[in-house]
Amino acid sequence: MKIRHRFRRKPARIDLVPLIDVVFLLLVFFIYSLLSMAVHKGMNVDLPESASPPPSSEAAFSVSLTARDGQILVYLGKELVGLPELEARLRAGRQEQNGRPEVLLFADRAVPYQELYRVLDRISAAGIAAISLQAAEKR
Repeated sequence: MKIRHRFRRKPARIDLVPLIDVVFLLLVFFIYSLLSMAVHKGMNVDLPESASPPPSSEAAFSVSLTARDGQILVYLGKELVGLPELEARLRAGRQEQNGRPEVLLFADRAVPYQELYRVLDRISAAGIAAISLQAAEKR
C-alpha cells in the first residue's frame, strides 16, 4: 500500500545564477590581471612619473635611454647600440615589417632633454612615426 503525503515533492532544480556569477568573477579577475601586466622588452630605467601614463603595448621596437657615469647609453631591446647603429637597425627592422612599426621609448629621469631629442631625431630619420614615450604611474 502506497502512502500519500500531503506535501508533494518538487523535482530537484539546478540554479545556474550562482554558477554564472562565479564564471563572470573569474573572467573579470583574469582580464584585469592580464591588463595589469606590462610588457617591457628593454632595460630597467627610472622612468619619470605621470598622472596618466600611456599604456604599454606590444611594439616592434623598445628603445631605452639611461645615464651612467656622465654617458648616455642607448639600448635597442636589451642590446647596447650607438646612435648611428640605432637608426640603421630601426630602418632595417621597418623594412622587414609590412605594417606600421611602433617604438616604445623608455628614458631615464637623469637623461638630459637634448639627448632625448637626439634619439627621437634618429628614430624619425629611420622612417618611424609612431613613437610612444613611456612613464611610470604617479604614486
